Amino acid sequence: MLRKEFRIILLSLLISFLLTVAKFAAYFLTHSVAILSDALESIINVVAGAFACYSVYLAGKPRDANHPYGHGKVEFFSIGSEGAMIFIAGCLILFKAVQYFTGTFVLEEVLQGAWVIGGTTLVNLLLGQYLVKQGRRLPSITITGNGQHIMTDVYSSLGLVAALVIIHYTGWAWLDPVVSVIMGVLILRKGYQLLRQSVSGLMDETDMQVVDQVINILKANRRAIWIDVHNMRVQQYGNNYHIDCHITLPYYLELSQAHEELKAVEQLVNQGFPNSEVEFFIHTDPCEPVCCHYCQLMECPVRKEAFSGKIIWTRENVLPNRKHSKSITN
Repeated sequence: MLRKEFRIILLSLLISFLLTVAKFAAYFLTHSVAILSDALESIINVVAGAFACYSVYLAGKPRDANHPYGHGKVEFFSIGSEGAMIFIAGCLILFKAVQYFTGTFVLEEVLQGAWVIGGTTLVNLLLGQYLVKQGRRLPSITITGNGQHIMTDVYSSLGLVAALVIIHYTGWAWLDPVVSVIMGVLILRKGYQLLRQSVSGLMDETDMQVVDQVINILKANRRAIWIDVHNMRVQQYGNNYHIDCHITLPYYLELSQAHEELKAVEQLVNQGFPNSEVEFFIHTDPCEPVCCHYCQLMECPVRKEAFSGKIIWTRENVLPNRKHSKSITN
């Protein structure tokens, strides 16, 4: 899988480099600050692609003594660096647009420039869709993030092409820096989003979609002997996950029996994440008399209380570090 990820991101890097050259050629042809804004953002695509190549390589390295959870966290550094560079590019674009507002400039060959940008936009559209699709299928946040960034570039470039056509037929040269300002603001927003995603990953912010997916897998394959699940925590390392949780089992189980139950949980969840590796650290809790109210093990030989209803596992009662009680049964 690593070799495929590397090939995909290398393809993105090479195409981004060629498109950047084309956009700068369009800028020198037209002297349009809006085209320059688009070209500056494309430089970020190239630099980010180079960093992404290295991060994909590093993320695929096996665990070692210094990195017991692997090297997958580097992908969050990758998208964080990309976000920072995009943010800086947005600031430069706004600065350049202000200069054009306060000075005089002459646009040339606007329609030819529109054709060049239109061609690069079509290539970017195909590339962005391909990267997003492959990034979600693998999954790889680096490839997905790179694809989403390129798709943002596509939308801004479409607006740029429309503006250039309008300028060509109306002569409204003032529209050029205005479009540049709009593009700068959109680029700043995208840079902030990538920075936010990077910080979330590095700070191990819980991905609730992953939590819900794990809970749904456990609910669909629930065994009566799994009395309670709580204190679940999910951490992402590249395209792999580390999950901690507590499971309440009958107190009279032998160690080998408890181990088989925990092994079954890990296997089920891994089957639900076919393109990732899910590592479980599971703490077992012995059942207590209060558990009898929601324990579905009807043939239990030590039941103290009558069964009153099962607990429907949700993120609200699986994430907290406390055993369930009768008051939250359904």
